[in-house]
Amino acid sequence: MNSRVILVSDDRSSLRAPGSLLWPDAACMRGMHTGEWAAHIFEYAMSFEGNMTQVRDIAAANGVGVLHPHGALATEPPSLIVCDVDSTITRTEAIDLLAECAGKANEVHEITARAMAGELDFTESLHARVRCLEGLHIGALEEARKATIVTPGAAELVAAAHEVGAAVGLVSGGFTAFVNPLLDHIGADFAASNELEVVDDHLTGRVAGNVIDRAAKATWLRRWVSERGTDLERTIAVGDGANDLDMFAIAGLPIAFCAKPVAVEAARNTIRCERIDAVRAVWTH
Repeated sequence: MNSRVILVSDDRSSLRAPGSLLWPDAACMRGMHTGEWAAHIFEYAMSFEGNMTQVRDIAAANGVGVLHPHGALATEPPSLIVCDVDSTITRTEAIDLLAECAGKANEVHEITARAMAGELDFTESLHARVRCLEGLHIGALEEARKATIVTPGAAELVAAAHEVGAAVGLVSGGFTAFVNPLLDHIGADFAASNELEVVDDHLTGRVAGNVIDRAAKATWLRRWVSERGTDLERTIAVGDGANDLDMFAIAGLPIAFCAKPVAVEAARNTIRCERIDAVRAVWTH
């Protein structure tokens, strides 16, 4: 089989409408059902010749994700999966949790809104938001970590990746104080994130070292590919926003997970249910 189109949802009945467009030309269709989500996998002897835009539109209207692996990932499992963290591997944003601890939630929200409106780029907005945390005692980091909500299926995704020999990396515009414990918690292999500067047990309101922005995320993806001796075409990148677009552009399969419109448009592959282990529908048969 040379091509696959995969529909994913946490509501099996919602798969019918987009599936009706895929079934007529499929060589076969297989179902994959867990207790939390379901996938219908359509196999084609050649490439799918139908209207993928129409499939995606109908799928989106029904809350269904669409995955269309191509190249090596159409027939082989991935060798590397790289995931964003805030609002991807977690359902929370670390900067928002810290802002709550600092009593600066409104200020941080305003800066975030300006960034989303295009008035600030990610690096500018990160520095502006971190400045709001100046003077916060490091004890707040643990308080915020306890409030972090891990996305359902994160550990299961890592375990499934390891079963097929793939590594999982976390790359984040968030902070090491959150990302490194999370890496251990879900069993991921490596991580890159920003370091909050601390002096005398208090945050200085600055980021130490180079910022992990959208360009840096792509750089880390390339670095991990090189270190593992694999190819970009066998990589999956998972994220939810504009800061993920550069790694989306070079990954073998970019996936927008419960994502903002800009990420959905760039990735064209989507998961809309809040189970990140649905990514394994790409390779599980």
